[in-house]
Amino acid sequence: MASPDDLTANYAGAFDGHLRFGKRPALIVVDMVKAYLQPGSPLYAGIEAALESAIRLTAAMRGHGFPVLFTNVEYTPGGADGGVFYRKVPALKCFDRGNPLGAFPARLAPLDDEMVITKRYASAFFGTHLASTLTALEIDTLLIAGTSTSGCIRATALDACQHGFIPFVVRDACGDRHQAPHEANLFDLQAKYAEVVGEADAIALLAKV
Repeated sequence: MASPDDLTANYAGAFDGHLRFGKRPALIVVDMVKAYLQPGSPLYAGIEAALESAIRLTAAMRGHGFPVLFTNVEYTPGGADGGVFYRKVPALKCFDRGNPLGAFPARLAPLDDEMVITKRYASAFFGTHLASTLTALEIDTLLIAGTSTSGCIRATALDACQHGFIPFVVRDACGDRHQAPHEANLFDLQAKYAEVVGEADAIALLAKV
């Protein structure tokens, strides 16, 4: 197995570019719902630290007057609208319509004037109006927080890149059920598709816009 130094050296010169933070940022909080936060849930991920970071990041965005959007997941009971994804991941039954595990935690819930994007697949862009909404708002940079890093965060960051929005993934505000996929996916996102920054750096960037 390659050491971290070997891995960095292997990527150097090919995957070490950087993207500049834009002038019109928005934050999307991806699937930070009770299913991932409540012990006993089949999707519980132990991401309390990421929740706290996302709360602070959301407060900073609101304080600067920048848009904050949220995503959740909801299926018709039985998952007919969830397709192959629903069949592959049995725990997605947590998101059948009416299941309380699909609700937002009280401390990180959308305000009345903030948008909720309801999705059925990993990416917040797939099958939703997110791209057209961001375009209408003239957003150029999308900060990304939530869960899980290896799933919906990665898919959303990749699609942000492919739709022409500059993705900034806030590592402290993202979580996964294990540190290994969390770190591996952050490494790969930074190398190929996004900028991965800490919470403090993200908040500092907002102050400079």
